[in-house]
Amino acid sequence: MSAIQVENLRKVFRVSQKQPGVLGAVKALLDPRYEEKVAVDEISFNVAAGEVVGYIGVNGAGKSTTIKMLTGVLVPSGGRVQVLGRDPHRQRVANAKDIGVVFGQRSQLWWDIAFIESLNLIAKMYEVPSDRYQQLLKQFSETLELDELLRVPIRNMSLGQKMRAELAATLIHEPKVVYLDEPTIGLDLIVKERIREFIKKQNREQNITVILTTHDLGDIEELCERVLIIDTGRIIFDGPIRTIKDQFGKYREITFETAADFQHVSAPVGAEVAAQEARRLTLRFDRTLTSASQVAAAVMNQIEVKDFSLSEPNLAAIIKQIYQGALKEAA
Repeated sequence: MSAIQVENLRKVFRVSQKQPGVLGAVKALLDPRYEEKVAVDEISFNVAAGEVVGYIGVNGAGKSTTIKMLTGVLVPSGGRVQVLGRDPHRQRVANAKDIGVVFGQRSQLWWDIAFIESLNLIAKMYEVPSDRYQQLLKQFSETLELDELLRVPIRNMSLGQKMRAELAATLIHEPKVVYLDEPTIGLDLIVKERIREFIKKQNREQNITVILTTHDLGDIEELCERVLIIDTGRIIFDGPIRTIKDQFGKYREITFETAADFQHVSAPVGAEVAAQEARRLTLRFDRTLTSASQVAAAVMNQIEVKDFSLSEPNLAAIIKQIYQGALKEAA
């Protein structure tokens, strides 16, 4: 069953054009001219109930515009959107009851009151039963370590504390679909890991559907099995992370720790020296031309090796390849 259905979704903005200076402002007032900018260009995709999907792209690619149409904030210029069987814009109130949204750089919480007061207000707004609210509050406090924050105003919290508070506030009414926009931006590794584990737990136990937009590809690798990549308003890839790693991540690196200094090593066919230091050698190889065992054997026949390690393809590097035209070359 699909929780989200998007068909030929399109959004066009009219952008006012004017020349600089007072004269330009007067001309723009008397004879306004507009340019149409296509932010989302007839994209289509479905997201199954309980699925966690990464939605990634460079700044200005159309990610936020898509999310705003899915939440009902923006009206599409064309196409069709269904979230849990509803039109998000035409049925905004009903849609809002079943969704949650976290914006990494914006807050839905009241700035000057204690966090618990914000939670109480949100629970009342969404008509969360008192007993259930207390159960969720206890659960979230334990998982996200919120006890020490409940009496603290949001303005006095650190960035990591605010994000934990935002997640609790977003999920306190048990939404069926959650949109996470940069939920770990600027956070340290420990807080990131805590938030990732919390999202995994909620998805596993409550079967919530998650769309995650982020520039932190560590979030994508930890949380998502499927990614949508958008560029200039169009979906350029939709599929499992494993697929893009297999299709575009053909290069791997193998690093050797040597027993003694060495001068030169001949790389086997399909491999090249990526880095060489005292008693340390890194070879980059194409797995379609050779294997890690063949590369290791070739090196060990030339120098004495104490240890070696193999590095898998880096997702950030793969995404960069895709944006540089790897999809077109593979077509």
